[in-house]
Amino acid sequence: MGTVPEKPAGGSSGAPAAQTRAVGPSVHIDRLWVSYGEIVAVRDASLHIGPGTSVAIIGPNGSGKSTLLSTISGLVHPTRGHVSVTGPDGHPSRNAVAHVLQTTVANQAVPLTVLETVRMGAYGRRGMIGRLTAEDRTAVEDAIHRMRIDDLRNRQLHELSGGQRQRAYVAQGLAQRAGVLLLDEPITGLDIITQEVITEVIEEERDRGRIVILTTHDVGTARLADVAVLIATDVVASGAPEMVLTPDLLGQAYGGHVHVLEDGTLVLDDPHTHDHRHEDQLGN
Repeated sequence: MGTVPEKPAGGSSGAPAAQTRAVGPSVHIDRLWVSYGEIVAVRDASLHIGPGTSVAIIGPNGSGKSTLLSTISGLVHPTRGHVSVTGPDGHPSRNAVAHVLQTTVANQAVPLTVLETVRMGAYGRRGMIGRLTAEDRTAVEDAIHRMRIDDLRNRQLHELSGGQRQRAYVAQGLAQRAGVLLLDEPITGLDIITQEVITEVIEEERDRGRIVILTTHDVGTARLADVAVLIATDVVASGAPEMVLTPDLLGQAYGGHVHVLEDGTLVLDDPHTHDHRHEDQLGN
């Protein structure tokens, strides 16, 4: 389940549909199981994502969304099955992944500035003892500019609002120049400007032939992606958002009859039995 075909470069830019084939990374997930002790977080998931694709993973708390991202980035190892990220040449390329974690807390004991934080993304390519090249420094400046945090570059992270801090972390991910960008709940509960900036960057990265995979609780956000993956430990459905984000399928994942409001808010008539015992261990 869940094969996502490679598509022509240009995404939503209006380029002719079949002139060129996207050149970039691919993500392959085959029969993936992830367990924490006796608790199964992800069960028998298969997804194949081609370059130039944005993917929204949506599901209830504790459904395995964050675990799926962490398995792609290598932070979590499969219990069974296989995950691979391949570069344009078809060879495995785990370094092609940038992972922006959910709600990273700024440590006041380590007073990093925004500029230092974003530079850490470039050091991910060079190693902490390597020297940044002119190309690296350009990537850092470009990331700062795209996330609209130029005026914050010398501010310390703990001085920033939640939205400003999130933009700094996404800029750090962009500075890695990775072919796959993973964003865990990137806009949930944040200010409108941050939501707009991050949504714009997701579209830009996709249009450049990269893969962007984000997790969300919001149907409206998931509708903006090329592909929606509905998960509740099992992958309930994956494909075009209009085919996946239906009341019937959402009801299967969330348990109960589902109403979807115009703004994407989910309203459950009968919240039920989805097993949330492992939420504290798995996150979202």
